[in-house]
Amino acid sequence: MSKYSWFTDSIQNLQDEGFYNTPRIIDSPIGAEILIGGKKYLNFASNNYLGFANDPRLIRAAKSAIEKYGIGPAAVRTIAGTTTLHQELEKRLAEFKKVDDVVVFQSGFTANLAVIPTIAVEGDLIFSDELNHASIIDACRLSKAEVVRYLHLNSSDLEEKLKKAKNIGKKIIVTDGVFSMDGDIAPLPELAKLAQKYEALLIVDDAHGEGVLGKNGRGVVDHFGLHGKVDIEVGTLSKAFGVVGGFAGGKKEIIAWLRQRARPFLFSSALTIPDTAAAIEAVKILSSSDKPVKKLWENTKFFKSELKKLKFDIGTSTTPIIPLMIGDEKKAKEVSRELFERGLFSVAITYPTVAKGKARIRLMNSAAHSKSQVKKAVETISAVGKLFGVI
Repeated sequence: MSKYSWFTDSIQNLQDEGFYNTPRIIDSPIGAEILIGGKKYLNFASNNYLGFANDPRLIRAAKSAIEKYGIGPAAVRTIAGTTTLHQELEKRLAEFKKVDDVVVFQSGFTANLAVIPTIAVEGDLIFSDELNHASIIDACRLSKAEVVRYLHLNSSDLEEKLKKAKNIGKKIIVTDGVFSMDGDIAPLPELAKLAQKYEALLIVDDAHGEGVLGKNGRGVVDHFGLHGKVDIEVGTLSKAFGVVGGFAGGKKEIIAWLRQRARPFLFSSALTIPDTAAAIEAVKILSSSDKPVKKLWENTKFFKSELKKLKFDIGTSTTPIIPLMIGDEKKAKEVSRELFERGLFSVAITYPTVAKGKARIRLMNSAAHSKSQVKKAVETISAVGKLFGVI
């Protein structure tokens, strides 16, 4: 028996069950349309909410920064990796998010891995929504705190668990702001009240709220008018901002502690120069204009309205994330393949990203899409939906 047989058998099982993923290779900039294998496709798979991934202003900012600062800092932030660009990005993000301070990390995933294990120590209790992102789940596992899962979006269940909590260390509530697979929003006002009532820290991962919710895309905390009521906002630069990177914002003493003890900050090289410069430009654009966010929501409302008219099940989404519910994993992949054959790129989301039996096509429109492109997408989805008996 080969030492690699476990891997071979496991891969075969994934293929047999319909869970094996083979990514499409994109050979163009990310936009409303992309090239795959030399053919043009409508792109409804990216998290490029505002169309910034190929925005000329971000490209110019990145090029200019490369000419002045080079490519990478080649060091961790605490040794020789902090440039004036990193400081500017953190300052601008803090102003934009209306928090005391911000610290930047290499990705949104890394930001959660930096924040939660640094804040939560042995003897603490973490209360985590059962559908929180994998980065939160992994971060909780890395901490030495006990993790208590509460029912999705259920503040009553959370309160029951808070009541029963042993009064030993810190209590920490952590939730996604917008849940990436269903597009629903955390009941943040209720969570903030519970955090205050039970003297718990409140952490919100706003990866899919940044650039989408709130004034000029300031996020879920701004959306609910809860500035000062959320202790830590974790965000990403990899979705609406169109770049890559993550950050944590909040009270100055918490951010100061993260700078001293968060392992990804201490032991992984700083964000690259072009990424940092492009992210600064994205924040500048959003700070001065709400046009990209308004366009995103215009497209979203039209897209959802048309799909609902056709009787598609799009779940409980209240954001631009649109889950086209299919259920069966193999069928979802077949639907995705047929959409692709007809020129529409959208991906089947299956286990383990979502629970078994909850497969869906996740449709992601953006401010970069024209109304005619959204209409064309609806026509294609309608035809494929009828072909497979989804509607």
